[in-house]
Amino acid sequence: MKKLLVSISLMVLMISQGFSQEKLAQTGFQFLSVSQDARASALGEAYATMENTSGALFYNPAGISRIHKTFEISANYFNWIAGIQHTALSATYVPGQGQYGVFGLSVQSVDYGNLEGTMVWENEQGYVETPNFNPKALAFGIAYARSLTDKFVVGGQIKYVGQSLGSSVLPGGITKTNTADGFAFDFGTIYHTGFKSLKIGMFVRNFSQEFKYEEEGFQLPLIFKMGISMNAMDFIMPDQNEHSLLILFDAAHPRSHREYINLGMEYEFMQTFALRVGYISAQSEQGVTFGVGIHKLGIGLSYAYTPFGVFDSVQRFSVSFSY
Repeated sequence: MKKLLVSISLMVLMISQGFSQEKLAQTGFQFLSVSQDARASALGEAYATMENTSGALFYNPAGISRIHKTFEISANYFNWIAGIQHTALSATYVPGQGQYGVFGLSVQSVDYGNLEGTMVWENEQGYVETPNFNPKALAFGIAYARSLTDKFVVGGQIKYVGQSLGSSVLPGGITKTNTADGFAFDFGTIYHTGFKSLKIGMFVRNFSQEFKYEEEGFQLPLIFKMGISMNAMDFIMPDQNEHSLLILFDAAHPRSHREYINLGMEYEFMQTFALRVGYISAQSEQGVTFGVGIHKLGIGLSYAYTPFGVFDSVQRFSVSFSY
Protein backbone atom coordinates (compact mmCIF):
# COMPACT_ATOMS: atom_id res chain seq x y z
CA MET A 1 0.00 0.00 0.00
CA LYS A 2 2.90 2.38 0.74
CA LYS A 3 4.33 1.76 -2.74
CA LEU A 4 0.92 2.40 -4.26
CA LEU A 5 0.54 5.70 -2.40
CA VAL A 6 4.05 6.83 -3.38
CA SER A 7 3.36 6.08 -7.06
CA ILE A 8 0.02 7.89 -6.98
CA SER A 9 1.62 10.91 -5.29
CA LEU A 10 4.35 11.02 -7.95
CA MET A 11 1.81 10.87 -10.76
CA VAL A 12 -0.35 13.58 -9.16
CA LEU A 13 2.74 15.83 -8.94
CA MET A 14 3.56 15.24 -12.60
CA ILE A 15 -0.03 15.88 -13.61
CA SER A 16 -0.29 19.12 -11.62
CA GLN A 17 2.85 20.42 -13.32
CA GLY A 18 1.84 19.22 -16.77
CA PHE A 19 -1.68 20.67 -16.69
CA SER A 20 -0.80 23.91 -14.88
CA GLN A 21 -0.99 25.72 -18.24
CA GLU A 22 -3.91 24.26 -20.14
CA LYS A 23 -3.70 24.83 -23.89
CA LEU A 24 -6.78 23.32 -25.44
CA ALA A 25 -6.32 22.61 -29.17
CA GLN A 26 -2.84 24.17 -29.05
CA THR A 27 -0.60 21.15 -28.53
CA GLY A 28 1.78 19.86 -31.17
CA PHE A 29 3.04 16.44 -32.28
CA GLN A 30 -0.53 15.15 -32.41
CA PHE A 31 0.68 11.87 -33.89
CA LEU A 32 1.51 10.90 -30.29
CA SER A 33 -2.23 10.92 -29.53
CA VAL A 34 -3.16 8.48 -32.29
CA SER A 35 -3.83 4.91 -31.16
CA GLN A 36 -1.28 2.53 -32.69
CA ASP A 37 -2.25 -0.99 -31.61
CA ALA A 38 -5.19 -2.70 -33.39
CA ARG A 39 -6.38 -4.51 -30.27
CA ALA A 40 -6.37 -1.33 -28.20
CA SER A 41 -8.15 0.59 -30.93
CA ALA A 42 -10.88 -2.07 -31.21
CA LEU A 43 -11.41 -1.74 -27.44
CA GLY A 44 -11.98 2.00 -27.67
CA GLU A 45 -8.44 2.63 -26.37
CA ALA A 46 -9.52 1.47 -22.89
CA TYR A 47 -6.03 0.12 -22.23
CA ALA A 48 -4.95 1.50 -18.85
CA THR A 49 -5.05 -1.95 -17.23
CA MET A 50 -4.06 -4.18 -20.15
CA GLU A 51 -1.10 -6.47 -19.46
CA ASN A 52 0.98 -9.19 -21.10
CA THR A 53 1.39 -7.41 -24.43
CA SER A 54 4.18 -5.29 -25.88
CA GLY A 55 1.48 -3.03 -27.36
CA ALA A 56 0.98 -1.60 -23.86
CA LEU A 57 4.09 0.52 -24.51
CA PHE A 58 1.91 2.91 -26.53
CA TYR A 59 -0.48 3.31 -23.57
CA ASN A 60 0.54 2.22 -20.05
CA PRO A 61 4.17 0.95 -19.93
CA ALA A 62 3.41 -0.91 -16.68
CA GLY A 63 1.43 -3.35 -18.84
CA ILE A 64 4.59 -5.13 -20.01
CA SER A 65 5.70 -6.04 -16.46
CA ARG A 66 4.04 -9.48 -16.43
CA ILE A 67 5.05 -10.69 -19.87
CA HIS A 68 6.53 -14.17 -19.41
CA LYS A 69 7.79 -14.86 -22.90
CA THR A 70 11.49 -14.15 -23.34
CA PHE A 71 10.91 -12.08 -26.46
CA GLU A 72 7.84 -10.50 -28.02
CA ILE A 73 7.54 -8.20 -31.01
CA SER A 74 4.48 -6.53 -32.54
CA ALA A 75 4.16 -4.58 -35.79
CA ASN A 76 1.28 -2.20 -36.55
CA TYR A 77 0.27 -0.40 -39.72
CA PHE A 78 -2.66 1.77 -40.83
CA ASN A 79 -3.66 4.74 -42.98
CA TRP A 80 -4.90 7.54 -40.75
CA ILE A 81 -7.26 10.28 -41.94
CA ALA A 82 -6.15 12.39 -44.94
CA GLY A 83 -3.93 9.54 -46.14
CA ILE A 84 -1.41 9.90 -43.29
CA GLN A 85 0.50 6.62 -42.90
CA HIS A 86 1.37 5.27 -39.45
CA THR A 87 3.80 2.43 -38.79
CA ALA A 88 4.67 1.27 -35.28
CA LEU A 89 6.80 -1.43 -33.69
CA SER A 90 6.95 -2.61 -30.08
CA ALA A 91 9.19 -5.26 -28.56
CA THR A 92 9.92 -6.65 -25.09
CA TYR A 93 12.73 -8.70 -23.60
CA VAL A 94 12.52 -10.65 -20.34
CA PRO A 95 15.95 -11.63 -18.98
CA GLY A 96 16.45 -14.11 -16.16
CA GLN A 97 12.84 -15.36 -16.17
CA GLY A 98 11.60 -11.96 -15.09
CA GLN A 99 13.63 -11.50 -11.93
CA TYR A 100 15.28 -8.40 -13.43
CA GLY A 101 12.05 -6.91 -14.76
CA VAL A 102 11.02 -6.43 -18.38
CA PHE A 103 12.71 -4.18 -20.95
CA GLY A 104 10.81 -2.66 -23.83
CA LEU A 105 11.37 -0.82 -27.10
CA SER A 106 8.83 1.19 -29.10
CA VAL A 107 9.05 2.98 -32.45
CA GLN A 108 6.48 5.17 -34.22
CA SER A 109 6.93 6.49 -37.74
CA VAL A 110 4.55 8.86 -39.53
CA ASP A 111 4.54 9.83 -43.21
CA TYR A 112 2.25 12.79 -44.00
CA GLY A 113 2.63 12.38 -47.76
CA ASN A 114 3.77 14.92 -50.36
CA LEU A 115 2.52 18.48 -49.99
CA GLU A 116 2.78 21.36 -52.42
CA GLY A 117 5.18 24.11 -51.41
CA THR A 118 4.55 27.84 -51.96
CA MET A 119 6.40 31.07 -51.32
CA VAL A 120 5.10 34.64 -50.93
CA TRP A 121 5.60 36.59 -54.15
CA GLU A 122 4.60 39.94 -55.60
CA ASN A 123 2.30 38.72 -58.34
CA GLU A 124 -1.44 38.52 -58.91
CA GLN A 125 -1.81 35.31 -56.87
CA GLY A 126 0.47 36.55 -54.11
CA TYR A 127 2.63 33.43 -54.24
CA VAL A 128 4.65 31.12 -56.45
CA GLU A 129 5.04 27.37 -56.20
CA THR A 130 8.15 25.75 -54.77
CA PRO A 131 9.18 22.07 -54.84
CA ASN A 132 6.95 19.59 -52.99
CA PHE A 133 7.94 18.58 -49.48
CA ASN A 134 7.29 15.47 -47.35
CA PRO A 135 6.68 16.05 -43.60
CA LYS A 136 7.57 13.15 -41.30
CA ALA A 137 7.51 12.34 -37.59
CA LEU A 138 9.30 9.81 -35.40
CA ALA A 139 9.15 8.58 -31.81
CA PHE A 140 11.63 6.12 -30.31
CA GLY A 141 11.21 4.84 -26.76
CA ILE A 142 13.06 2.66 -24.25
CA ALA A 143 10.99 1.26 -21.38
CA TYR A 144 11.39 -0.72 -18.18
CA ALA A 145 8.74 -2.31 -15.96
CA ARG A 146 8.58 -4.76 -13.10
CA SER A 147 6.35 -6.23 -10.41
CA LEU A 148 7.04 -4.70 -7.00
CA THR A 149 4.68 -7.14 -5.29
CA ASP A 150 2.31 -9.86 -6.43
CA LYS A 151 -0.37 -7.15 -6.78
CA PHE A 152 1.44 -3.96 -7.75
CA VAL A 153 3.44 -3.25 -10.94
CA VAL A 154 5.08 -0.11 -12.30
CA GLY A 155 6.63 0.91 -15.60
CA GLY A 156 8.21 3.88 -17.30
CA GLN A 157 9.42 4.92 -20.74
CA ILE A 158 11.68 7.66 -22.06
CA LYS A 159 11.05 8.68 -25.67
CA TYR A 160 12.89 10.71 -28.24
CA VAL A 161 10.26 12.47 -30.37
CA GLY A 162 10.80 14.60 -33.43
CA GLN A 163 8.95 16.09 -36.36
CA SER A 164 10.18 17.55 -39.65
CA LEU A 165 7.87 19.83 -41.61
CA GLY A 166 10.27 20.23 -44.51
CA SER A 167 11.92 23.43 -45.68
CA SER A 168 10.33 26.81 -46.36
CA VAL A 169 11.59 29.56 -48.63
CA LEU A 170 11.28 33.12 -47.31
CA PRO A 171 11.38 36.37 -49.28
CA GLY A 172 14.95 37.10 -50.26
CA GLY A 173 15.67 33.45 -51.06
CA ILE A 174 16.30 32.46 -47.44
CA THR A 175 15.65 28.75 -46.83
CA LYS A 176 14.73 27.47 -43.35
CA THR A 177 14.43 23.88 -42.20
CA ASN A 178 11.44 23.35 -39.90
CA THR A 179 12.30 20.66 -37.37
CA ALA A 180 11.69 20.19 -33.66
CA ASP A 181 12.71 17.34 -31.37
CA GLY A 182 13.29 16.46 -27.73
CA PHE A 183 12.43 13.95 -25.02
CA ALA A 184 9.17 12.89 -23.40
CA PHE A 185 8.32 10.50 -20.58
CA ASP A 186 5.57 7.95 -19.87
CA PHE A 187 4.87 6.46 -16.45
CA GLY A 188 2.20 4.06 -15.23
CA THR A 189 1.04 1.64 -12.55
CA ILE A 190 -1.37 -1.30 -12.33
CA TYR A 191 -2.81 -2.64 -9.09
CA HIS A 192 -4.40 -6.08 -8.73
CA THR A 193 -7.01 -5.61 -6.03
CA GLY A 194 -7.25 -9.27 -5.05
CA PHE A 195 -11.02 -9.27 -5.67
CA LYS A 196 -11.35 -11.83 -8.45
CA SER A 197 -9.71 -10.33 -11.59
CA LEU A 198 -10.42 -6.67 -10.79
CA LYS A 199 -7.52 -4.36 -11.69
CA ILE A 200 -6.95 -0.62 -11.40
CA GLY A 201 -4.50 1.21 -13.64
CA MET A 202 -3.29 4.74 -14.20
CA PHE A 203 -0.69 6.40 -16.38
CA VAL A 204 0.73 9.69 -17.62
CA ARG A 205 1.90 9.88 -21.23
CA ASN A 206 3.90 12.50 -23.16
CA PHE A 207 5.20 14.45 -20.15
CA SER A 208 7.83 16.93 -21.38
CA GLN A 209 9.11 20.47 -21.54
CA GLU A 210 7.89 22.92 -24.20
CA PHE A 211 8.96 22.43 -27.80
CA LYS A 212 9.57 25.24 -30.28
CA TYR A 213 10.01 25.69 -34.04
CA GLU A 214 10.67 29.42 -34.13
CA GLU A 215 9.33 31.79 -31.48
CA GLU A 216 6.04 30.34 -30.20
CA GLY A 217 6.44 27.36 -27.86
CA PHE A 218 3.99 24.48 -27.66
CA GLN A 219 3.34 21.48 -25.43
CA LEU A 220 3.06 17.82 -26.33
CA PRO A 221 -0.40 16.15 -26.04
CA LEU A 222 -0.04 15.18 -22.39
CA ILE A 223 -2.71 12.80 -21.13
CA PHE A 224 -3.58 11.26 -17.77
CA LYS A 225 -5.76 8.16 -17.57
CA MET A 226 -7.25 6.02 -14.82
CA GLY A 227 -9.01 2.75 -15.58
CA ILE A 228 -10.48 -0.45 -14.21
CA SER A 229 -11.08 -3.83 -15.80
CA MET A 230 -12.45 -7.23 -14.90
CA ASN A 231 -13.31 -10.56 -16.47
CA ALA A 232 -17.10 -10.77 -16.19
CA MET A 233 -16.89 -14.56 -16.47
CA ASP A 234 -15.71 -14.53 -12.85
CA PHE A 235 -19.40 -14.12 -12.00
CA ILE A 236 -21.05 -15.93 -14.92
CA MET A 237 -18.88 -19.02 -15.43
CA PRO A 238 -16.22 -19.22 -12.70
CA ASP A 239 -13.45 -21.84 -12.59
CA GLN A 240 -13.14 -22.25 -16.37
CA ASN A 241 -10.62 -21.14 -18.97
CA GLU A 242 -12.49 -21.57 -22.26
CA HIS A 243 -14.45 -18.32 -22.11
CA SER A 244 -13.38 -14.81 -21.15
CA LEU A 245 -15.41 -11.59 -21.21
CA LEU A 246 -13.14 -8.68 -20.40
CA ILE A 247 -14.82 -5.37 -19.50
CA LEU A 248 -12.67 -2.22 -19.47
CA PHE A 249 -13.37 1.37 -18.46
CA ASP A 250 -10.97 4.34 -18.65
CA ALA A 251 -11.41 8.00 -17.75
CA ALA A 252 -9.08 10.35 -19.64
CA HIS A 253 -7.92 13.88 -18.88
CA PRO A 254 -5.97 15.19 -21.89
CA ARG A 255 -4.29 18.56 -22.22
CA SER A 256 -5.42 19.23 -25.78
CA HIS A 257 -9.19 18.86 -25.33
CA ARG A 258 -11.94 18.07 -22.82
CA GLU A 259 -12.22 14.95 -20.71
CA TYR A 260 -13.69 11.77 -22.16
CA ILE A 261 -14.21 8.09 -21.33
CA ASN A 262 -13.13 4.88 -23.06
CA LEU A 263 -15.18 1.69 -22.89
CA GLY A 264 -14.12 -1.70 -24.18
CA MET A 265 -15.35 -5.30 -24.20
CA GLU A 266 -13.50 -8.38 -25.44
CA TYR A 267 -14.94 -11.87 -25.68
CA GLU A 268 -12.27 -14.55 -26.07
CA PHE A 269 -12.82 -18.27 -26.74
CA MET A 270 -10.22 -20.90 -25.87
CA GLN A 271 -7.64 -18.13 -25.43
CA THR A 272 -7.50 -18.08 -29.23
CA PHE A 273 -10.37 -16.24 -30.94
CA ALA A 274 -11.48 -12.76 -29.85
CA LEU A 275 -14.33 -10.40 -30.71
CA ARG A 276 -13.95 -6.79 -29.60
CA VAL A 277 -16.02 -3.64 -29.39
CA GLY A 278 -15.29 -0.23 -27.88
CA TYR A 279 -16.58 3.29 -27.47
CA ILE A 280 -14.90 6.70 -27.08
CA SER A 281 -17.06 9.56 -25.79
CA ALA A 282 -16.93 13.29 -26.56
CA GLN A 283 -15.44 12.81 -30.04
CA SER A 284 -16.90 14.67 -33.00
CA GLU A 285 -16.11 12.12 -35.74
CA GLN A 286 -15.46 8.81 -33.97
CA GLY A 287 -17.29 6.81 -31.33
CA VAL A 288 -17.91 3.08 -31.67
CA THR A 289 -15.02 0.78 -32.65
CA PHE A 290 -14.91 -2.89 -33.66
CA GLY A 291 -12.29 -5.59 -34.05
CA VAL A 292 -11.32 -9.25 -34.12
CA GLY A 293 -8.23 -11.20 -33.19
CA ILE A 294 -6.66 -14.61 -33.25
CA HIS A 295 -3.72 -15.88 -31.22
CA LYS A 296 -2.12 -19.32 -31.46
CA LEU A 297 1.36 -20.83 -31.06
CA GLY A 298 2.90 -17.47 -30.19
CA ILE A 299 1.55 -15.71 -33.31
CA GLY A 300 -1.19 -13.10 -33.03
CA LEU A 301 -3.22 -11.22 -35.64
CA SER A 302 -5.53 -8.30 -34.81
CA TYR A 303 -7.79 -6.09 -36.88
CA ALA A 304 -9.67 -2.94 -35.85
CA TYR A 305 -12.29 -0.95 -37.72
CA THR A 306 -13.02 2.64 -36.68
CA PRO A 307 -15.78 4.62 -38.43
CA PHE A 308 -14.54 8.22 -38.69
CA GLY A 309 -17.44 10.36 -39.86
CA VAL A 310 -16.64 12.63 -42.79
CA PHE A 311 -13.15 11.12 -42.98
CA ASP A 312 -14.53 7.68 -43.91
CA SER A 313 -13.06 4.85 -41.79
CA VAL A 314 -9.70 3.81 -40.36
CA GLN A 315 -8.59 0.18 -40.47
CA ARG A 316 -5.68 -1.01 -38.34
CA PHE A 317 -3.66 -4.23 -38.57
CA SER A 318 -1.30 -5.71 -35.99
CA VAL A 319 0.88 -8.81 -36.12
CA SER A 320 2.73 -10.16 -33.07
CA PHE A 321 5.19 -12.95 -32.42
CA SER A 322 6.50 -14.28 -29.09
CA TYR A 323 8.60 -17.15 -27.83
